[in-house]
Amino acid sequence: MAKLLLVRHGQSTFNLENRFTGSLDVPLTNLGEEEALLAGKKLINFYFDIAYTSMLVRAWETLRIILEEIKQTDIPIIKNAALNERMYGSLQGLNKTETALKYGDAQVELWRRSYEERPPDGESLHDTYNRTVPYYQQEIEPKLKNNKNILIVAHGNSLRALKMYLEDISPENILKVNIRTGAPIIYVFNENLKNFSVKDL
Repeated sequence: MAKLLLVRHGQSTFNLENRFTGSLDVPLTNLGEEEALLAGKKLINFYFDIAYTSMLVRAWETLRIILEEIKQTDIPIIKNAALNERMYGSLQGLNKTETALKYGDAQVELWRRSYEERPPDGESLHDTYNRTVPYYQQEIEPKLKNNKNILIVAHGNSLRALKMYLEDISPENILKVNIRTGAPIIYVFNENLKNFSVKDL
């Protein structure tokens, strides 16, 4: 049975400062490095054939720490922008609390969590889905069908898009889904990926 592990990167400097990060390339905090190390400890008994990550440093630094902890630094690693965090447009870099005071809590919550709502000049979750899921279908699903174990370290919204696809979550229900930093999610698939189990580690 093939296994797919999803991990959101550890805490970044903008997570700590409560800022919209999006496609900005910011590093991990010390806590983020600790979260990545803890994720590695949770994955110590897993073997991976290949790992995927985004082009952003907070994701691939998390992946590096995990692979060092589980002593699998020699596996192939593929970086692709399809797994990048969604672009928050003119909100990028702004403080979330200050933005909510300006636009209202309800509007900011829609920008952050809804499926269709785009931040000004940015991507919606639907837009993110439309680049992340086709890449997953073309590049990653065939390997799972060949019984490969795969680790993906990416971002809150690219992983929400994948979770939406894998678990057939509706646009209405995805609003409630939040993925914690450094917390692995494991999918175990049967033959041909027809059925799976999923749990948080």
